[in-house]
Amino acid sequence: MSRTARVIWDDALITYDFGHEHPLAPVRVELTMALARELGVLDKVEVTGCAPATDDELALVHKRDYIEAVKRVSATGTPDLSVGLGTSDNPAFAGVHEASALIAGASLAAARAVFDGTAEHAVNVAGGLHHAMANLASGFCVYNDPAVAIAWLLAQGVGKIAYVDVDVHHGDGVQALFYDDPRVLTISLHEGPRTLFPGTGFPEETGADGSAVNVALPAGCGDAGWLRAFDAVVPPLLREFRPDILVTQHGCDSHALDPLAHLMLSLDGQRTAYEALHRLAHETAGGRWLATGGGGYELVQVVPRAWTHLIAELSGHPVDPATPTPEAWRQFARERTGEAPPLTMTDGRNPEFRDLSGGYDPADPIDRAVMATRNAVFPLHGLDPMP
Repeated sequence: MSRTARVIWDDALITYDFGHEHPLAPVRVELTMALARELGVLDKVEVTGCAPATDDELALVHKRDYIEAVKRVSATGTPDLSVGLGTSDNPAFAGVHEASALIAGASLAAARAVFDGTAEHAVNVAGGLHHAMANLASGFCVYNDPAVAIAWLLAQGVGKIAYVDVDVHHGDGVQALFYDDPRVLTISLHEGPRTLFPGTGFPEETGADGSAVNVALPAGCGDAGWLRAFDAVVPPLLREFRPDILVTQHGCDSHALDPLAHLMLSLDGQRTAYEALHRLAHETAGGRWLATGGGGYELVQVVPRAWTHLIAELSGHPVDPATPTPEAWRQFARERTGEAPPLTMTDGRNPEFRDLSGGYDPADPIDRAVMATRNAVFPLHGLDPMP
């Protein structure tokens, strides 16, 4: 389906580093790019660099005094708890502004490529820092790069943007920044807020006339349930909304091996979601698709394979799941982490699911979550919530 795909990358993106013990280890994106390179995936895309987001670009969503506070922390590494820097989630470090602004700049570069047509699809795997608020660092996120990219696109005159977030954590920052803006439809599928940070993302959070959509899934949800929920909510809304550009966040911490959450997806289920979003980008947004990374804390087994599949999907040349991981990459992964790397690009699962056409089961917690979302927002879009 793809015509041109662009990957935004600069080696300096791995300087977004909260320290050795922090879950958001930059080695995960380093290993992703290495795996994509060794598999030849990067040969099928354009790889281009980026510049840091300027203060004016960051100020499209962030308060000016917040940006100045981050700069002060950046200059010395001294915490400033008033803006959320210096906590265990968001440790202060010297250079935090520069590292964060570069990630935002990478998502802006992806947005520019899609906007001006130099690429049909573009991805920043180092991005997806969806928890940052207008004046607060939160959940490992300092500057909200997907929101900056969306705001920049709106400023260029793009009429409607859909944002789909498949991270296991609610995309609260992006939702909050556009909550009352009917030009932006935010859809988040996440583990329910009663069992996972950030404690938001209930189906009743509907924004401006249904512009916020939340599917809060129960802990333990696996491929079949997650894909059933996705299919029941995302395609109907995107088909009705008809965005000019689709923006997606691909946190892969919904995987069963992720240490910070409680969903049970496989790599194969996640890859199936990437395929679905690719099709929907072409069906509903004229093919214009901007993707980012996001969460993901199983650094060797999950993140590199998941996001290599994402890049390959954007390129229009998916990687066969049975493909072995290259020996050169395995050796690199062992050297960088001391861990035994995976041998193939699959978890060996066949992610099949039943859609809602056969009705829903009110005793099933996944179906209850789906129907809570459909009942909350479908009527606001002129859609029938019943299957």
